[in-house]
Amino acid sequence: MTSSAQACYTVSLGRVDYAAALDLQMRVCGAKRLGFVPDVLLLLEHPPTITLGRSGRWQNLLAPEETLRARGVARFEVDRGGDITFHGPGQLVGYPLVLLQPGERDVHRYMRNLEETLIRTLGHYGIRGFRAEKMTGVWTDPGKIAAMGVHLSRWITRHGFALNVTTDLSYFDLVNPCGLTGKAVTSMAAVLSRDVSVQEVGRCAAAEFGAVFRRRMIEKSASDLEEELKGLRSSHFTTETQSREDAPRGE
Repeated sequence: MTSSAQACYTVSLGRVDYAAALDLQMRVCGAKRLGFVPDVLLLLEHPPTITLGRSGRWQNLLAPEETLRARGVARFEVDRGGDITFHGPGQLVGYPLVLLQPGERDVHRYMRNLEETLIRTLGHYGIRGFRAEKMTGVWTDPGKIAAMGVHLSRWITRHGFALNVTTDLSYFDLVNPCGLTGKAVTSMAAVLSRDVSVQEVGRCAAAEFGAVFRRRMIEKSASDLEEELKGLRSSHFTTETQSREDAPRGE
């Protein structure tokens, strides 16, 4: 990757509540609209959480509220595409917060590049990942291994992918994953019959993301990212700018 490539921060957060991760996504994307130049790839795990996308239906939630409470599963309606999915420990979640450049502004191409990133990542572990016709995500012979759902506003991306690494697959019994019935779900650990480090897979995925999207990946801590966001606010967030950004807009 050349030094002229667009910089992209890789920020590994560990396990983060869904609401806190969504808040960070919103703050980074808001900053990018105001001139924060680097792209950001957040890598993390969530505690057990079910999310429903814009095109989803709660009918695809198969468990009553009491069961969710007993298993400690939170749920959220979100503005990503796609239907219902599960997030939980042992799953690598990636949220690319990227301003797509003029030559990249094709949503279909963006989704295929996310899939390619994960297919290449799986390949490092000897797992054959592939696309399924007319379906989004990444599959293996035993079943679907990665789900995706994104949101774009002014060509800035939010949400992203969820790759099952050592995920407890029994949680997927609570939903029709991605609104699909009769489709198996699997994980890297299940395919390999051994445990895999989520952090290690995250490092591999970040490198492949850089290669596929032609980004220069730079590791940053969460505190470093917060400091840069604060610096941008203090130097650029004038009253005039805020009034323009607060005006309602369609997407």
